[in-house]
Amino acid sequence: MADWDAESDEESPSKPLSALPEWEPVRWGSSSGQKVSSSVRSGKEERQSPSRENWRSRADGSRGRGREYRPGGGGGGGGVAWEFRKSRESGSVPLCFRLDNSVVGTVIGRGGSKIRELEDSSGSKIQIVKGEYESDVKIFGSDETQKRAKILIDDLVKRYGERPERDSKFCGRDSTSGYSNSAQVASSANGPRRPIINWASIRENKEKYEAMKWAGLPPVEKMFYRESKVVASRSREEVAQWRKENNNIICNDIKEGEKRAIPNPVVTFEEAFQYFPEIMDTIQKVGFLKPTPIQSQAWPIILQGLDLIGIAQTGTGKTLAYLLPGFIHLDSQPIPRAQRGGPGMLVLAPTRELALQVEAECSKYKYKGFKSICIYGGGDRKGQINLVTKGVDIIIATPGRLNDLQMNNIINLKSLTYLVLDEADRMLDMGFEPQIMKILIDVRPDRQTVMTSATWPDGVRRLAKSYLKDPMMVYVGTLDLAAVNTVEQKVVILPEEEKRAYTRHFVDSLKPQDKIIIFVGKKLIADDLSSDFSLQGVPVQSLHGNREQCDREQALDDFKKGKVRILVATDLAARGLDVQDVTHVFNFDFPRNIEEYVHRVGRTGRAGRTGESVTLVTRKDWKFAAELINILERANQEVPEELLLMAERYKQHKMKLDNEKDMAKPRGRWHRDF
Repeated sequence: MADWDAESDEESPSKPLSALPEWEPVRWGSSSGQKVSSSVRSGKEERQSPSRENWRSRADGSRGRGREYRPGGGGGGGGVAWEFRKSRESGSVPLCFRLDNSVVGTVIGRGGSKIRELEDSSGSKIQIVKGEYESDVKIFGSDETQKRAKILIDDLVKRYGERPERDSKFCGRDSTSGYSNSAQVASSANGPRRPIINWASIRENKEKYEAMKWAGLPPVEKMFYRESKVVASRSREEVAQWRKENNNIICNDIKEGEKRAIPNPVVTFEEAFQYFPEIMDTIQKVGFLKPTPIQSQAWPIILQGLDLIGIAQTGTGKTLAYLLPGFIHLDSQPIPRAQRGGPGMLVLAPTRELALQVEAECSKYKYKGFKSICIYGGGDRKGQINLVTKGVDIIIATPGRLNDLQMNNIINLKSLTYLVLDEADRMLDMGFEPQIMKILIDVRPDRQTVMTSATWPDGVRRLAKSYLKDPMMVYVGTLDLAAVNTVEQKVVILPEEEKRAYTRHFVDSLKPQDKIIIFVGKKLIADDLSSDFSLQGVPVQSLHGNREQCDREQALDDFKKGKVRILVATDLAARGLDVQDVTHVFNFDFPRNIEEYVHRVGRTGRAGRTGESVTLVTRKDWKFAAELINILERANQEVPEELLLMAERYKQHKMKLDNEKDMAKPRGRWHRDF
């Protein structure tokens, strides 16, 4: 039995209805069943401040369905429960109806301002419980006050072009009895009315509307792979042995239900592109000898038209793994390029530097005159718009700038048939998921999608499940976080105040041909450290998000060409930065998470080369010690004894804190261990 039931049963026998005080609306913020008098002082009405309990989960079994808005919430039988009891005793029952969630904000207003005005004007109390699509609305009070509140709500919602009620009922009686309902109010209003949006019908016919949205688009061709006899003749044992010897390549079919056969890998360029001579000519000009492991297994899958998730360490050739099949895909579509009405291929990248790097690779492997453009925030927006409107085949973009041009109807994405989400984990880390979702709404659902990542966190799994269709997964090495095995990793534990002296000592010990990236945690430290080196006569450049785009490009160009051999950078340079001759990575500050550590280390030892990383660890970094030990052990690196002790101390510290929290938890009948 609810609280208001118990109270009314106890009070009603001892006191006749006529003896009860006259019902008055409880003002906002009332509690314990006390009414708030509204005396006029200096022409203003006094009002208590809102209670913390105004928004709360429902007390009944509908807790999981939504949230409850209780204007007069409070304990001791006050608030809505108290009003409901008074309504019952006066012979009235609450008026109940439903509103679409899209118009609930219209009724409530910011901070509950509109609903308070409605209550003051009508003399009633209003309760709104928000569900998944619709909200239940209850109006408490006498019949007359309920009528006034209902008419005011209908009028308020009508002004925003929505019909407010669904299955409106007067708790068993017809809600239209005795007064005009929302339809009558709407029909009596003067002037034009905006069309009503039937959200329930839209939800029920979602698939139908999706089909209408994409009707009339040309078909998409995806299958371009003809397996050579040499590849087809390899036995299962030979394939398994080759995958194991090439960094332990693992392949999975993520399609639900019956699994498909995983294509055999190609071990030479001819086995993959023997029917595409222009691709072979481009590869021979560059001088590559053989595909990397991710390329060997990814090309047969992508050329078959299947969606792919490629997980591999940085510097292992993921860019070329999706670019070359993308060229073939664009060239082989049934609709000529001039008639497509927009670009056919889109590569989304998390940072400007990575986007520019992909665009440079795309230009290096030019294929049949395809035009590509790189658009990114911080660049010349007007110039980028001019290039897009002239017509391009391939767009490489950061999500923010692409979403900007898309929302302004400058880019038509409905022509896209080949989509790449490059470094998906980094895009999620940078908070680009909302922009990605907006972009993919306007990309046809029957496209081919390739997603690459260096790690496989939960966010990337969710993104893959939502936007890839029955993909296959190829991961090189392990899904466990691991650094590049061609890099020697060293860890130095020292006090915070000794970091600068050690860094200068390390730089002085470098050879003339060495090239080093020094990673720091903050932009200010990057500028400070680079200024120190410059004052000491050491040529250096810095790279971080506060620098102008032209300065960032100049810094990167100077570093790549060897004009400076030291680059001080934030984690902006940790992903996708491809400078082949980097010999050392120096972590002046430990990164904010262990994934960034792996990406930093991957800036050296690229394309089969060897490299060295040095990481400074101070006491404040002790929470990362256990994860860092795991990374070092997987790569067969030496683990310092001080790091093991640091990890053990932090473990004991955490156990102590957890025990203190357990002891501090309140005990008793109301205690609930969350």
